[in-house]
Amino acid sequence: MDSALTTVLLPLALAVVMLGLGLSLTVDDFRRIGRQPRAVVIALAVQLLVLPAACFGLVIAFDLSPVLAVGMLLLAASPGGTTANLFSHLFRGDVALNITLTAVNSVIAVVTLPIVTNLAFAYFEPDLDGTVGLQFGKTVQVFAIVLIPVAIGMSVRARNAAFADRMDRPVRALSVVVLAAVIAGTIVAERENVADYLADVGLVALTFCLLSLTLGYAVPRLLAVEPRQALACSMEIGVHNGTLAIAIAVSVLDSVTLAVPAAVYSLIMFPAAAVVGFAISKVVHREEPALSPEPR
Repeated sequence: MDSALTTVLLPLALAVVMLGLGLSLTVDDFRRIGRQPRAVVIALAVQLLVLPAACFGLVIAFDLSPVLAVGMLLLAASPGGTTANLFSHLFRGDVALNITLTAVNSVIAVVTLPIVTNLAFAYFEPDLDGTVGLQFGKTVQVFAIVLIPVAIGMSVRARNAAFADRMDRPVRALSVVVLAAVIAGTIVAERENVADYLADVGLVALTFCLLSLTLGYAVPRLLAVEPRQALACSMEIGVHNGTLAIAIAVSVLDSVTLAVPAAVYSLIMFPAAAVVGFAISKVVHREEPALSPEPR
């Protein structure tokens, strides 16, 4: 990719996405952990521990190339995206839980994402012209591009909640446009190889997406989390922040190929989340016939 895109436009695009996240968050979203710890802890355990392990098993089973395998694990370690809140609202899940999970996982990912990525680099040893993973300096970059825009957004909301509410819808819309542009840029940059990449990683990405959405609902339900909260967990765990994964791959690790799995996943996850969310909502409605939408 062009250097201006990787060093300026892509980080700026991610900053817009993370700023939008911050505009929707308050300190109370973090305090909510203490009020519903079971659902939060179970969802985070699935997202932080089960998903990377499941993804590792898939890339081994599908015998992905080392670079694409690391790209898949980078995606698996990325937190849920703000779009998960929209899907949860659409299918009448516990949106407040989604907001809490997104907030908490975005903070935790600053630590866990470099750990998972570095373990993937150590195991698969991809040939990336000297890149050895997210070392300290690059981890600081991840910290900056994730948390600083979120903190700014939260600060704006704390000072002027009405302004933050007015900006929520346009910033969300802009975030979707940004994600589409990032995916398109990644595909264009690798246009000569895109057919091969789709053949190599498309089925893995689809399998991982469906597995994430299914585990996100099934595990919490098995552990006695109520249906609406389990639906929210499914959306949070299955809808990843693809923009973050692509930005780290391209801007921090300087590899467009590493970004390909996240780009492919981002194309797949929206229709997959819609189909799975609709199916789960039918189950939830049977279990809770008097369901009403979660207020924001």
